[in-house]
Amino acid sequence: MALADKVNFACAPIAWTNDDMPELGKENTFEQCISEMALAGYTGTEIGNKYPKDAEVLKKYLALRGLSVASAWFSSFITTKPFEETEQAFVRHRDFLHALGAKVIVVSEQGRSIQGQKNTPLFAKKPVFSKEDWLKLTKGLEALGELAHEKNMEIVYHHHMGTGVQTTAEIDYLMENTAPDKVSLLFDTGHLVFSGEDPIDIYKKHKKRIKHIHFKDVRKEVAEEVKANSGSFLLGVRKGAFTVPGDGMIDFKPIVKEIDESGYTGWIVVEAEQDPDLANPYEYALLAKKYLDQIAY
Repeated sequence: MALADKVNFACAPIAWTNDDMPELGKENTFEQCISEMALAGYTGTEIGNKYPKDAEVLKKYLALRGLSVASAWFSSFITTKPFEETEQAFVRHRDFLHALGAKVIVVSEQGRSIQGQKNTPLFAKKPVFSKEDWLKLTKGLEALGELAHEKNMEIVYHHHMGTGVQTTAEIDYLMENTAPDKVSLLFDTGHLVFSGEDPIDIYKKHKKRIKHIHFKDVRKEVAEEVKANSGSFLLGVRKGAFTVPGDGMIDFKPIVKEIDESGYTGWIVVEAEQDPDLANPYEYALLAKKYLDQIAY
């Protein structure tokens, strides 16, 4: 059985409207976004800021297009704010996703993050967690995992450029110091390659913990330029450091092979933060789907 028979392909709305830089794609509507996802052949979506906040309203819009909710991003501030603040926000987020039928909750620690700072060098100023930060984070994530279990859901941690969990060593440390039954991992090809990590190595090492996947490609020349010129994460996005699978430097065939052999059966979400004025979202969503159909069967 091919991988495409075992997984579901979703699309992220960030190519239509960027939540970190709302001026990118401000003219693109929520309905255009989900309609073009469905037209491109996807059966799921993650949730963006333009999506209705009422679960029943959102479900109706999605059902008309044959789309389900794969997950949605949650920003935690476990290292920098009282845990109760993150806990309260998480429970609201959890309940919203549960009402929409999602099984996993994407969590990324934004304490000390520079990913949203337009002028901060991505590599030179990347945050490094102290022992105290790590202790807060690991215990806090386990607590969020327990809250997720109350709704029969799992948290999947999103390693991310410009945060305290970006590198191989940081991902390994997080996995080694959290309980496997409470904290799972999101595997994002684009963030790993942009950071200089080996995605195959990460997948092989942590495949038992991986319960959500983002497929994102990288334009090598742009990524190298951002690093060489001390650019920020957001500058990299504007310049086009990310693109969809099949349009960049990543060979997804061996990655698909590893995922297939691991028995993974969750969502694979196509995601590429790009300026929609430069990269038509529907065109690129379709390009990615055609590419994945070719290599996943």
